[in-house]
Amino acid sequence: MKRAVAPLRLTALDVTDLEAISAALQDAVAQLGDFEFSSRQRNFTIAFNRFRWEAGGRKQRVRCGLQFGHVRAARSHNLRKGADEAVVNLLSISFVPGEAPSGEVVLVFSGGGEMRLDVECLDAAMIDISAPWPATRRPEHELDGS
Repeated sequence: MKRAVAPLRLTALDVTDLEAISAALQDAVAQLGDFEFSSRQRNFTIAFNRFRWEAGGRKQRVRCGLQFGHVRAARSHNLRKGADEAVVNLLSISFVPGEAPSGEVVLVFSGGGEMRLDVECLDAAMIDISAPWPATRRPEHELDGS
């Protein structure tokens, strides 16, 4: 009998917490249509298919949701507006402090795309929302100078 995999649940209220979410989501893929900013609810949400780095060498992906709260504005750079089917690959998430506790959350995607969120404070949550499935390969990156 297969043992159920517990969903990964992470929250970020500071930069150290956000680094853990960024590491868990490295190489996650999403369609641009899965990005949603709600100015009324002041949150920004993305649904990803993330590689399960914590799976001990097994090649697996899982569907997960990432939400940022207290978002005042969301701006994109080099992401095709209206291309809901376009797929992006997340490289990193960082926080650029402003006047405490506000700042900017920066999501960097391969190909030079960025999403910048103007936030009142750092407030993020990531949760797996599906069972894992087999991935065809483990993500790899070419290192500069190789």
